[in-house]
Amino acid sequence: MKIAAIDIGSNAARLQISKVLDNEGVLTFKKVEYVRFPLRLGMDVFNTGSISAEGEVRLYKMLHSFKLLMELHECKDYMICATSAMREASNSLDIVTRIEGQLDMKIQIIDGAKEAELINNVVVQSLASDKNYLHVDVGGGSSELNLYVNRAKVTSRSFKIGSVRLLEGKEQKSDWDKMKRWILDNIDPNQSELIAIGTGGNINKLFNLSETRLSPVSMDIKELERIKTHIASYTLEDRINKLQLNPDRADVIVPASEIYLSAMRWSGAKEIMVPDLGLKDGIIQYVYDRYLHRKRKKETDL
Repeated sequence: MKIAAIDIGSNAARLQISKVLDNEGVLTFKKVEYVRFPLRLGMDVFNTGSISAEGEVRLYKMLHSFKLLMELHECKDYMICATSAMREASNSLDIVTRIEGQLDMKIQIIDGAKEAELINNVVVQSLASDKNYLHVDVGGGSSELNLYVNRAKVTSRSFKIGSVRLLEGKEQKSDWDKMKRWILDNIDPNQSELIAIGTGGNINKLFNLSETRLSPVSMDIKELERIKTHIASYTLEDRINKLQLNPDRADVIVPASEIYLSAMRWSGAKEIMVPDLGLKDGIIQYVYDRYLHRKRKKETDL
């Protein structure tokens, strides 16, 4: 069985189609299709407050192509989640209604708490039970922070600080102050050493560029600072041609790295884990759980 997740972010949109594998009761999701498209809705929304007519056309065409791919793969179920840019766009509900009528595809605009919850459901599986973690998920328009103690999420909050928002100069100093205050108020310096967890496309790319790693899935703060300084020393053109970054990654990766680094400095974290998980993976898990629930309910009704 195949299921799909579509994540419409402020910088890019992603389609992931996964096959459900059952190995003697142990379930895994094997990625069989992944498409990332630089939709950049945040460029419209953070500057004008709405999605342009051109942006709506691009969104429609992209979702139409995603629908055809899901049909080719014969996906059993799917879910579309839209985050910060769509949350803030004044015309998002009108666009969602039009696209649903044209493509028969339902787009769910989720809030920061729901976004954090979906990511949490997959991230928590990679945590050790005897350590404390600060999870930092950086998107184009917002960042979601979650604090874990003994694999349990004890508190979380969403902040209007994201890579595209910073690139466009649309963040507020008060939002940085709120993030710093939240971290200082919720993290006890007397507790055991805190480890940061980074999710999002930018931290995955930063980790791929690392030369010194603490483990196959982690690096220290000094290495992250080194990578940021290294990338920042290149012009945008050289980031694309010499570092071979995608154009829509090349301009936002430095602002994104500053969000991760700020959270680590304020929390005292010296190490960051990069499990290569994100909202799309949380959506896949949710879709499968929903499918099982519906299947069991149907069997019970019979």
